[in-house]
Amino acid sequence: MKKIGIDARLFSQTGVGTYIRNLIYYLMQEDTNELVFYLYILPQDREALPALPRNFIIRISPYKWHTFQEQTLFCYAILKDKLDLMHFTYFGFPILYRKPFISTIHDITPILFKTGKASTRGKLIYEIKMLAFRIVLYCQVRYSKMIITPSMAIKKSLIQLYGKTCEQKIISIYEGVDYLLIKSKENILLQTKFSFPFFIYVGNFYPHKNIHRLIQAFLEVKTDAKLVLIGPKDYFTSKIQSEVRRLNSENKIIFFHNATTSDLKFFYKKAKALIHPSLSEGFGLPIIEAKSFNCPIIVSDIPVFHELVDNYAIYFDPLDKIDIKNKINHFIENGNIRCSDKVNSQMSFKSMTRKICLLYKRSIKGQ
Repeated sequence: MKKIGIDARLFSQTGVGTYIRNLIYYLMQEDTNELVFYLYILPQDREALPALPRNFIIRISPYKWHTFQEQTLFCYAILKDKLDLMHFTYFGFPILYRKPFISTIHDITPILFKTGKASTRGKLIYEIKMLAFRIVLYCQVRYSKMIITPSMAIKKSLIQLYGKTCEQKIISIYEGVDYLLIKSKENILLQTKFSFPFFIYVGNFYPHKNIHRLIQAFLEVKTDAKLVLIGPKDYFTSKIQSEVRRLNSENKIIFFHNATTSDLKFFYKKAKALIHPSLSEGFGLPIIEAKSFNCPIIVSDIPVFHELVDNYAIYFDPLDKIDIKNKINHFIENGNIRCSDKVNSQMSFKSMTRKICLLYKRSIKGQ
């Protein structure tokens, strides 16, 4: 039996974690009797894993991403298992690993938007980490047998950065709606707390998410509705909260942390619209999730969002707070936005997993 390793150390994170959780969930439904999967996870994620079939083996790997331990101890751990193929599910891998592997590169935002504001460390440490990141990503692109991107937009960006020599081994495979979100029940208890009209943003608060400009624009919108910012509570969140307090706008800008899938289902179904002002994205899971619940979408005019929802959205210039304000006002005044809960059938984690599984088998046979 062939052995395939899957880097699942980000299992409990948002974004990439959703990708990993759905990949594992749907892999269990595929015909993989001839394959053995080695799941490399952090110790704290052991109990979060679902019941696994016999051909799934857990490897506890207490080595955080983007660390010296990843480059040394994690490298040793996967080499010791003598895998036929390794799947690195993030931009980051041990650069000395030279056995066959494929990679998923979700986005290249750290390169496109180089800014020390995205770091909790000092400027020198940030610059050193950025150099290391560039070296690791270059090696990952060069040595991967195949590279998976979640959109054509990211594929094109990689080709622009690293040249046409890598084009043939990059394959775009769309993601989809989290199976946990599909299966969950709407948290109707939130109706009491959120009885007023509201717009939502779903995601983290990194600088490239452009939340500060969204807040500035929304405060100038003529509406009784509020803006609910749904995301984690961390260093970047605290900076946005400080900005909200400085503007004395706590009554119009509301934070909701650590939302469950039941919470998200409530927000998507009850929101007037999802507003997503990001400057850069690899895919945009909240966009697809909102669309699946027929929630109107007001988003940045960037290529990947056109790829995801085409005409089913209102687009604004994410660098222009006046345009953001005007587009929100246009939606409030006219409501003439095409809505549909029908997501492209290719944008499905089940479909994604089936294609990746075929990629595993093809890569092993090609050795």
